Amino acid sequence: MELKDKLISSFMAFEDQIDVHSELHNVRTHAIKNFESKGFPTKKDEAWKYTSLNSILKNDLSVFPKKENSVEFKDVKKFFLHEIDTHKVIFVDGIFSSFLSATTHDGLDVCLMSSALNKPKYKMIIDEFFNKIASKHESLTTLNTAFANEGAYINIPKSKVIEKPIEIIYFSTGSEAALMLQPRNLVIVGENAHVQIIERHQSLNENPCFTNSVTEIFAQKRAIVDYYKIQNDTLEANLIDNTFVSQKQESIVSVNTFSFGGNLTRNNLNFYHFGERIVSHLNGITIIGEKQHVDHYTLVQHSTPNCESHQDYKGIFADRSTGVFNGKIFVEKEAQKTNAFQKSNNILLSDKATINAKPQLEIFADDVKCSHGCTIGQLDENAMFYMQTRGIPKKEAKALLMYAFSNAVIESIKIPALKQRITKIIATKLGVKIGFDL
Repeated sequence: MELKDKLISSFMAFEDQIDVHSELHNVRTHAIKNFESKGFPTKKDEAWKYTSLNSILKNDLSVFPKKENSVEFKDVKKFFLHEIDTHKVIFVDGIFSSFLSATTHDGLDVCLMSSALNKPKYKMIIDEFFNKIASKHESLTTLNTAFANEGAYINIPKSKVIEKPIEIIYFSTGSEAALMLQPRNLVIVGENAHVQIIERHQSLNENPCFTNSVTEIFAQKRAIVDYYKIQNDTLEANLIDNTFVSQKQESIVSVNTFSFGGNLTRNNLNFYHFGERIVSHLNGITIIGEKQHVDHYTLVQHSTPNCESHQDYKGIFADRSTGVFNGKIFVEKEAQKTNAFQKSNNILLSDKATINAKPQLEIFADDVKCSHGCTIGQLDENAMFYMQTRGIPKKEAKALLMYAFSNAVIESIKIPALKQRITKIIATKLGVKIGFDL
C-alpha cells in the first residue's frame, strides 16, 4: 500500500484513539481531505522544483510505532545541552518521555501538546491559536494537522523572561524498520516576554525515518523569541520542517537553522507581520557532503509599515551534495518604510556539488529599502596561498576560511553553550580542531 493510502485509511482509527472535541475534529477532517486531494508534493510543484520525495516515499513507513520504547540518558546525553540547566520536552518515537523531560507549570507552561489539545482548561487558547497561521493548503502541513496530537506546548505569560532555555528533542530509536513521525509544536509568547528555544530531531540508528514537523510561533507585542534548529542527523533521516511565525507590534523573532546532517532536509519558514516596528531575523548555516540534500524555502510577508526583516544564509557543499535556497520577500502596498534584506552565499567544494538559488522580491509599496543577493563560488585561492605562506597547513587554512565565511551567522547565537556546541560541530564537519577561544 502506498504511504498516501496508508495515511488516509489510518485517519479514522487515529481519531478513535484520542479524545477530541468537535471543533478540532472538523479541523482534522478538513485537513485530511486537503491532503487526500493534493497528495505529496512533487517536482511539478514550483516550490518543490529541486526537491523530490520519491526515494523517501518508497520506504514501507510505519505510521504509528507498534510499541513504546525508552532510551537511557547516558546514551543520548551528548544530544542535550547538558552544560547548562534547561527546561526539556523530550519524545521517543513520538511518545513523551517523562524520564528524560523537565517540564513545568510554575509561572509558565512548558508541557505537552496532547494535554493542551484534549483538556478543557486549554480549550480557549487552542481555539485562539492552534492552526491559525499554519498553511491550510500546503499538503504536508495539512497532513500534520490531520494527525496532530503530540509535541511541545509552550505558553509564556505577559512580561515573563525565561532564564533557562527550552529544549525540544525528538528521538527515533529505529525499533521500527522505517517510521514516520508528525510532531506538532505550539509556542505562544506573551507581551514583553522573552524566551530561547532549541529544537532537534535525532535518529539513534540507521533505520529510515521520515519526520513531518509543524511549529506555530506567536510573538505578542514587544515579545522576543530566539529559536534555534539543530539538524545534524544520520544519513537515513529525512526531515520536513514547517515553521510559521506570527509577529505583533514591536516584537523581535530570530530563527536560526543549522543544517549539518540527514539525508534530505526541507525547511519551510514563514513569517507574517501584524503590527508596526517588527523585526524578523532568518539565519542559516548549511554544511553537507556525500549525497545529502538541504532545501531552505523562506517567506517574509510585510503587511504593515516600518518593519524590518534580515535573511542571511550560508552554504558549504561538498561531494555530490545539493543545496536549495528559495527565499521570498513580499511587501504589501500598505507596508511603507519597510527595510528588508536577503542574502544567500554559497561555496562549492566539489565539481559535482550543486546549489539552486532563487531569491525573490515582490514589492507593491513605493517607499521601501529592499535588496537581495546570491553568490556561488569556490574558496579564494589567493587567500589560501597567503595563509599557507604564513605557515598554516592547507587543510587548516581551508577550514579557517570556511569558518570565517560562516562566522556572521555563528555570532547571532545568544546562548554561549550552544554557540560552543555549534562551533564544535562545524569543526568536526570541516575535519579540523579549531584552536582558539570561542
